[in-house]
Amino acid sequence: MDLGSINRELAELSPQEIIRWALQKAEKPVVTTNFGPHEAAILHMATQIQPDLPVVWIDSGYGTQATYRFARDLIQKLELNIQVYHPEYSRAYRDAIMGGVPEVDTPEHDEFTRQVKLEPFGRAMQTFSPDYWLTAIRKDQTAFRQGLEVVSETKDGYYRVAPLLNWTELDIEEYLVMNDLPIEEDYYDPTKVIGNRECGLHTSVS
Repeated sequence: MDLGSINRELAELSPQEIIRWALQKAEKPVVTTNFGPHEAAILHMATQIQPDLPVVWIDSGYGTQATYRFARDLIQKLELNIQVYHPEYSRAYRDAIMGGVPEVDTPEHDEFTRQVKLEPFGRAMQTFSPDYWLTAIRKDQTAFRQGLEVVSETKDGYYRVAPLLNWTELDIEEYLVMNDLPIEEDYYDPTKVIGNRECGLHTSVS
């Protein structure tokens, strides 16, 4: 595909139109979610178009109680075709044997991130072998994401599609309110710790 011309065309479209474009082209699409604060938006948009779309959740085991309740409620509300992937080691084992979550920006934290997020994500992608992957990343989240396009080809050959890339947090919250969708207020990601930090998932596939 000529990604340059495609991204110029998609820049003029709404997130729903971008999702429809991707799903019309895809033979084996997936959408990933972390059930973070605004994830209900992309999940609602995507399943309105393709209700049985596989929804891949990498559950690190470190979510808050509120996040797990949010996930349960949203899975039920949207009738998601949820596919859950876990790390090889449980949180309890890691806390007992490995000392919990290492400090960020250390080799130990890099390995922690690989084990609890990147390895399960890679396993999920091997299982589904998607040709199109929908993700809710936005430019206003991190410096790295400001340099991304709506559609990009990953190093493994499938296309990452970010329909919400050019939306702001306010845009998403307005969509959630208009569609009576919840916002997850108590979210924690141990691979990021702070909101504007990359966990390595998107940088590793680029």
